[in-house]
Amino acid sequence: MAAVGVWLIGARGSVATTVVAGAAAIRAGLAPPQGCVTETPGFPGTLPRIADLVFGGHDIAETSLRKRAERLSAAGVMPVALPALLARDLDAADAEIRPGDVPLARLTEDLTGFRERHGLDRVVVVNVSSTEPPAVPHPAFGDLAALEAEGLDLLPPSSRYAYAAFRAGCGYVEFTPSTGPTLPALAELAAREGVPFAGRDGKTGETLVKSALAPMFAGRALQVRSWSGLNLLGGGDGATLADPAARASKQISKDRAVSGVLGEDVEGQTHIDYVPELGEWKTAWDHVTFDGFLGVRMTFQFTWQGCDSALAAPLVLDLARLVARAHEKGRSGVLPELGYFFKDPLGSAEHGLAAQYERLRAFAGELA
Repeated sequence: MAAVGVWLIGARGSVATTVVAGAAAIRAGLAPPQGCVTETPGFPGTLPRIADLVFGGHDIAETSLRKRAERLSAAGVMPVALPALLARDLDAADAEIRPGDVPLARLTEDLTGFRERHGLDRVVVVNVSSTEPPAVPHPAFGDLAALEAEGLDLLPPSSRYAYAAFRAGCGYVEFTPSTGPTLPALAELAAREGVPFAGRDGKTGETLVKSALAPMFAGRALQVRSWSGLNLLGGGDGATLADPAARASKQISKDRAVSGVLGEDVEGQTHIDYVPELGEWKTAWDHVTFDGFLGVRMTFQFTWQGCDSALAAPLVLDLARLVARAHEKGRSGVLPELGYFFKDPLGSAEHGLAAQYERLRAFAGELA
């Protein structure tokens, strides 16, 4: 089986730390791969083993992975004893984290150096950093030659990482709502370099529920009149989304699921509030109004409470291995078959969870 590296952008954040600790716990037999879709019984195909993944990344933070894991365990995100038991694995990954605020050429060199040091066959870059504001459009974004002529400093940070990944021959996963690889110029570069990418905005909580429930209303011919949501977030994610510009990126991706499934715009929006006291946890409350037979007005509500890092980490492990396998099989460009994992799936207009899952299974079978 090919040796695979996973390079995490935002490598010392909560999601990345949970990814590294979770993979190490699975390797040590301390935890099952709970939440990993590709590890469920009967899932088709063979992917690189979670236990064999090698981790590194970029970040501007200096808090070590071991210290971050200790804080997460104190917050209830992982068992209290786990950081000490996994200290060697956390320190090994931490030694492969490089500063993220460096010139673009250095980002590419960091990726190629990581691959060479560990003798890796493939590297997949996964962006789990803070959400960016929507990118300001620029004519050069539409053409690779024009972009390189105008200057790569035009790129938003997430797109700089995507550019570096493609130039280094790495697959890429945009797990945030940021611009990342979505610019036409970067899609051109991915095709030229023969590398695959997927995204965007990991579907871990409220939107996961929406994408399962919205097809129910459509399938039963129930007219949805409104769908409103309130998200209460703590932690670094909540602090980032307290900025209206960054929050706008998140709201756009969260609101696409319902209209995408129902085929029409529905009244209501998703509101996001930062509540520091919640820490690593989040709560979402949704209120849906719909019409049934003879126009009878009815209401549906649900509350979702969870830890985003614990929900996101197994998906990152799934995605990194699927993208690595797709790269091995010669796939390049966007991978719409991985839309199951995202709120705003690139290359696909399908938002229904069941349909996305069947497409994922078919894709995994093809990769086998």
